[in-house]
Amino acid sequence: MTRERTPVHCHVVENAARKLIEERGVTLEDIARIVYDMQEQYNPDLQMEDCLDSVDKVLQKREIQHAVLVGIELDKLAEQKKLSEPLQSIVEMDEGLFGVDETIALGSVFGYGSIAVTTFGYLDKEKTGIIRKLDQKTDGQCHTFFDDLLCSIAANASSRLAHRLRDRQERLREEEIKERDREERIG
Repeated sequence: MTRERTPVHCHVVENAARKLIEERGVTLEDIARIVYDMQEQYNPDLQMEDCLDSVDKVLQKREIQHAVLVGIELDKLAEQKKLSEPLQSIVEMDEGLFGVDETIALGSVFGYGSIAVTTFGYLDKEKTGIIRKLDQKTDGQCHTFFDDLLCSIAANASSRLAHRLRDRQERLREEEIKERDREERIG
């Protein structure tokens, strides 16, 4: 007799992903700072709260949560020396030709459009903010997957903000046109 499996509730998955990020020493504010640095030149009215909200919204997406769960679990297994060789050595040293970490992170970027994809590439190369700290491995932990996942989260949040800014600008233009048309009818 096979037992019917109940899917894991979305709140359980989201809370687990957020907890893992926190356990790895990263706050949502750390990620939001990267988003702010990426977007402030395009939006002079940008507030850190906007960036934090965008990071929060990105972390509500299942694809992101799943990538975080898988990537951090692999990093933790590498720290515990529980991966088989040669994978253990490859993950531990974050070998340059090992692209699976970027592949998992990049897979979670596609839902946010080309801005997210190009921003991911930039962040993966430049390693800004908390990403740089994790990539340098000064805390004794393995962050082979996690640093790339943070690039993904920050890139997605940046893209989300960019699209929202454009939406606001277009609504303002539409309102200006309506106001102009109303004035012309009255005048």
